[in-house]
Amino acid sequence: MPDPATADAEIQPFHLEVAERDLDDLRARLDRTRWPDELPGSGWDLGVPLGYIRTLAAYWRDEYAWREQEARLNELPQFTTSIDGANIHFLHVRSPEADALPLIVTHGWPGSVVEFLDILGPLTDPRAHGADPSDAFHVVAPSIPGFGLSGRTTERGWTTQRVARAWSELMHRLGYSRYGAQGGDTGAIVSPELGRIDPEHVVGVHANGLHAFAPIDPAEAAELSAGERARVERLEYLMREQAGYVMLQTTRPQTLSYGLNDSPVGQLAWIVEKFQEWTDPAADLPEDAVDKDLLLTNVMLYWLTGTAGSSARMYYETAHSGAWAASPKSDVPTGVAVFPHDVSIRRTVEQEHHVVHWSEFDRGGHFAAMEAPDLLATDVREFFRPLR
Repeated sequence: MPDPATADAEIQPFHLEVAERDLDDLRARLDRTRWPDELPGSGWDLGVPLGYIRTLAAYWRDEYAWREQEARLNELPQFTTSIDGANIHFLHVRSPEADALPLIVTHGWPGSVVEFLDILGPLTDPRAHGADPSDAFHVVAPSIPGFGLSGRTTERGWTTQRVARAWSELMHRLGYSRYGAQGGDTGAIVSPELGRIDPEHVVGVHANGLHAFAPIDPAEAAELSAGERARVERLEYLMREQAGYVMLQTTRPQTLSYGLNDSPVGQLAWIVEKFQEWTDPAADLPEDAVDKDLLLTNVMLYWLTGTAGSSARMYYETAHSGAWAASPKSDVPTGVAVFPHDVSIRRTVEQEHHVVHWSEFDRGGHFAAMEAPDLLATDVREFFRPLR
């Protein structure tokens, strides 16, 4: 992987080619896994069940074909550049439609650019997917610094706000003076922040999984709909039962990194737990919601690049910068897509965002681009249509 300290500031083509010795090392480590015990009948209550993770690890070891996934990624135009001292990897898929709107899409944790593989075609070439060619986009999909193919960050201070500033520079460097932004999870923080810092160039922001940091006014709590009250309860459950990873990554990411960077099963379990908890509630297992090979490719991008620790550090840096707090209201037009398990509530989101488009869906989940690419792509097209 390119060294962030020496990467050229110019845009360079990127070709992914993992050394065979790294794949051999992965298989050897999987073979030597020191498995823990498990209480009988605990299911997913205590975390990823032993039987499930052993089966998935065996599939990873014996059946998953990295070279096929590597080739799929290499079919896409990939590049790297250096911005603010960090290496930035990105996909840049231009539309065949000359007047397409540039769009920068941002993944989150524990995601990667793999999330977007199934929406690139519908967004860049809607004509080929039975949609209106006037809705086409030139798509830029960067890997967040410290994540996956961007490689590890080498200095303090890489917050979501700093990522947004890097994205502004990236779009400028690509020659895009007018563009849109989209994102989910961490991308739903970075994309609106990009709109705040570059409003003269960002025509609109679309987000899924958008959660406002502004609290609900107690006087308005009684006015919440049944669906909104369910989202409040879901958020309370998340903070009570599923926020352990947040506490670790915002307080002691270095300590966490030793286990994740050394054990592929540890890295696998750390990520797959979130796919179990956050995907469509109608799915019994993560692979019922997302393609199993894509899920493992996403894990591979963390494992092969050794970015478990640096991706976790962004939580620490952002939390300790005070950025996880209510933001001034943005004037940039904002569209919100709400999927099952999302906790977006319009009246609180509107305190921080200029919401002009709101959609709610009954299938899909937190990883919308992987789970319901048709719904997400259609909603993105509809939101940006009047803003072109």
